Amino acid sequence: MSIQTTEDYVFQTYLRQGRPFVKGEGTTLTDDQGKTYTDFLAGIAVCNLGHCHPGVTKAIEHQAKTLVHVSNLFYTRPQADLARELVEKSFADRVFFANSGAEANEAAIKLARRYFQRKGEKNRYRIITMTQSFHGRTMATLTATGQDKIKEGFYPLLDGFSHVPFNDFSALEKEMDDTVCAVMMEPVQGEGGVIPADPGYLAKVRQLCTNTGTLLIFDEIQVGMGRCGTLFAHQDYGIAPDIMTLAKALANGIPIGAMMATADAAAGFDYGSHATTFGGTPLATAAALEVLKTISDHAFLKEVEEKGEYFRARLNRLKEKYPKVVDIRGKGLLIGMELDVSSGKGAGDFVGDCFKKGFIINGIQDKVLRFAPPLTVKKQEIDNLVAALDSLLQGENH
Repeated sequence: MSIQTTEDYVFQTYLRQGRPFVKGEGTTLTDDQGKTYTDFLAGIAVCNLGHCHPGVTKAIEHQAKTLVHVSNLFYTRPQADLARELVEKSFADRVFFANSGAEANEAAIKLARRYFQRKGEKNRYRIITMTQSFHGRTMATLTATGQDKIKEGFYPLLDGFSHVPFNDFSALEKEMDDTVCAVMMEPVQGEGGVIPADPGYLAKVRQLCTNTGTLLIFDEIQVGMGRCGTLFAHQDYGIAPDIMTLAKALANGIPIGAMMATADAAAGFDYGSHATTFGGTPLATAAALEVLKTISDHAFLKEVEEKGEYFRARLNRLKEKYPKVVDIRGKGLLIGMELDVSSGKGAGDFVGDCFKKGFIINGIQDKVLRFAPPLTVKKQEIDNLVAALDSLLQGENH
């Protein structure tokens, strides 16, 4: 019934698979017929603490009984507390709360432009982003995204965006001029194929932005909140942006986004310059506080890093065994397995075959399997998935 009702009444913008899910616990999802699946996607890097985490559930229940929404015309304690915790754990001085990653990125784009407008530098409006990047589906974030396939049918796009290859510093340097207000990038490209920044690349970008007075924006919507083994992915590179965006895992499934900035960059916004009705509700921020408390723990992050290394090592054994596997890459528990799709099965086929075996994974760029399990995943569950991939690759070999 749920399947047909969805087909009849919901916009057909997603290719869905399987039976309706009715329950989640930790890394396990259960459908309406009782079949269980081990989740190695976590709602696309959202449920970093797993499904129905007890601490987050308790925080949501308590807040739902207390106060859900009053609008940002008033003060609320959960929002204030979350803003303080995010600032104290990051480079930032100010936080703007939104409802999603696209909204957080939209806010960052607006802030970067308005920062220079307020300074009287009205010619500085261009934003440089990376090819194969992904920043959202609004008109501005769609334009910022460096993938043509998601722009089809939405032209004309907004003016003032250009793209250069990721990890190519000389290309960025050539594109930089006095009309550029910001450089925007993911420290690790997620939708682009799970591609980490090269060692030293981000430091060069940071120095270039400092030298030219350009704002540096890090989109950490997918790669932040412990996903890459540090609380924020850029921290592993030893540099900091002027602006950063978060969403996805921030409240473990409750919609929320955050745009964070230094005091200097934050001066681009003043009263009435930007707003959102539902941004930072007591419910969402109460959930996010519990998530942040858990994920920012040093021991927790160390385990994420260790499990990521273990996962990549197991996958690299498959790479040594099967020519079909071209590359294993990633950071922490965001990992990509690139396949040779010139013959045989593509990424989508492997996603479907894994689903039949009870494992939820994802395919991107038509050739990369993306693994983004809950950060609470156990090594035995990693072993089980690798064994399933091994059997599928072995079948592909014959």
